[in-house]
Amino acid sequence: MKRPSFQFYPSDWLRDTALRSCSTGARGLWIDMICFMHEGNPYGHLKVGNKVILPANLASMVGATLHEVEGWLDELRQAGVYELADAGEIYSKRMVRDESLRNKRAEGGKLGGNPNLKVNLKVIPKVEEKVKQIPTPSSSSSSSSSNSIKALRLPTNFEMPVEWKQWARAERSDIDVNMEAESFKDYWSSKGGKDACKTDWQATWRNWVRRAKGGLFKSSTNNIMEHAI
Repeated sequence: MKRPSFQFYPSDWLRDTALRSCSTGARGLWIDMICFMHEGNPYGHLKVGNKVILPANLASMVGATLHEVEGWLDELRQAGVYELADAGEIYSKRMVRDESLRNKRAEGGKLGGNPNLKVNLKVIPKVEEKVKQIPTPSSSSSSSSSNSIKALRLPTNFEMPVEWKQWARAERSDIDVNMEAESFKDYWSSKGGKDACKTDWQATWRNWVRRAKGGLFKSSTNNIMEHAI
């Protein structure tokens, strides 16, 4: 089913150096093209059905002259904002990549479990809470020692779930979430001792984000110890 909307991150748009090098007109054309590509088939391609949208068509669709559209397209091409497919149509590499990830996660979700922690449909080892059993006369003597939550290290192949990053962006618009995610992974992957084991890594990430120092483009590296829980 066609999705009525797609994710858009203002901070990513404002920090994209390729787009920033283009004129206001070229950037305005690109956001219209993104909307058209959201409707494209395949997703992320500048097509209507099987028909490629040519510059003349695009000019008519956005209400600009062919000369203006061709100039803006040339700016975007030189900046490396878009790619050309084998059939000649323009496509967004990021939109195609994000769509592929969404499809993999959706397929993983059909298999049960938490699709946020699946990579290639294989579940990443994560903290599991043992099911608490109601003691019976025959088991009450041994159940008390088994009703505990086991703390584990961050998986070596851990990748930050998109949903965790979305929460962080909504919670803290003043930090670079991608940089914080990398710092989080590097810190906990290299940390030794029993403090490196956690029972809830998502909660650990939330605390990390809340304690991050504000200010875009500022890494949390100099304040890494403030996040230790």
